[in-house]
Amino acid sequence: MAQRISIIPIYNTKGDADAFLLYPYLFNRTGDWIGFVTPQREVYSVLGEFVGTLTNDPRIVTKRAIDELKPHLAPPPTPKRIHPPANIPLAPLMPELSHSLIDVLLDIPEKLHTLDSGEFREDMD
Repeated sequence: MAQRISIIPIYNTKGDADAFLLYPYLFNRTGDWIGFVTPQREVYSVLGEFVGTLTNDPRIVTKRAIDELKPHLAPPPTPKRIHPPANIPLAPLMPELSHSLIDVLLDIPEKLHTLDSGEFREDMD
């Protein structure tokens, strides 16, 4: 029997599912690729730039003040678009973030953009 691959909703602090994880790929609400996750739960943009960390909630957070610059990673091959699920489970109760953390999907969603958008797309060639 084939194993069913599950799409995991990634929530913001308000409880909205703003992204979906089909490991290692992250997709937005319309099913477009916006990033990827490493086995260490580090989240990178489609351009290979470090964005933050995937928590157990699950949500994507980053430090307000970044201590060290993470190296760029080569992104995996571009995946096909997905069809996000029509029914999404309610978000678990989200604990407040400490002052040192930012909710990426809520406060800086532009960090997770599609390949054909984003402020650095001209630099790709």
